Amino acid sequence: MEQAPQRAGQLRPLLDVNRHFYDALWRDTNLVEPERFNTWPLVRSLVSPTQRRLEVAPGLRPRLPIADTRFLDVSSPAVAKLRARGADAVHGFVTALPFRDESFDLVCALDIVEHVDDDNKAWSELSRVAADGAIVLLSVPLHPSHWTAFDDFVGHGRRYEPERLFARLAQNGFDVERSAIYGMQPKSSRLVDLGMWYLTNQRERAMWWYNNFFMPLGVHFQRRLAFSPGMIDTDDVDEILLVCRKRRA
Repeated sequence: MEQAPQRAGQLRPLLDVNRHFYDALWRDTNLVEPERFNTWPLVRSLVSPTQRRLEVAPGLRPRLPIADTRFLDVSSPAVAKLRARGADAVHGFVTALPFRDESFDLVCALDIVEHVDDDNKAWSELSRVAADGAIVLLSVPLHPSHWTAFDDFVGHGRRYEPERLFARLAQNGFDVERSAIYGMQPKSSRLVDLGMWYLTNQRERAMWWYNNFFMPLGVHFQRRLAFSPGMIDTDDVDEILLVCRKRRA
């Protein structure tokens, strides 16, 4: 099963859960430039001058170049700060993308499909707006058995079994060209639990530490992405980054 077990604290639609969490987060944080992330060497190798680009739900952590990329996010504070930085950003939903069919040659949707109630619609919409032969960058958390309180806290609705993820990609016309281990979540569960407690009980102090210490430190110590052809061995992988190509009709 991909879907997480029903939890008493998450009877609200995931959209409401995520808006509550991320609107507050993005109001209190600063934008981090795409060049600072370990995805930048990959992105730089894929970008071309005439390319039509879309990034879905970047928050204030965009991975595609801010110039000449369309951005869409459900969070109004994120959209406002992206626009203030000069980005072409609109408010919207991954389940109802306000773009024509086959509008983009490069689509980026990292850490998003696990956050929506109707992930079938999200996969379908990402496929619809990607042109034939387009590159699509995706990341998702794996293995429902790895579910923790952190998944609840950040508004996840599911983790994916690798086999079903691969089938879902194929159903929507995505072929996996290469993949890599991904994610910036600390491995220490005690550190994660402490961070969640402070964000809940001492938010102002927690956000100061997040902006001035933990986020810069996390960016600085990111590991270089190690890509392998096709789908990597996912037995002990918590989150995966996929470089897919939209199959030509």
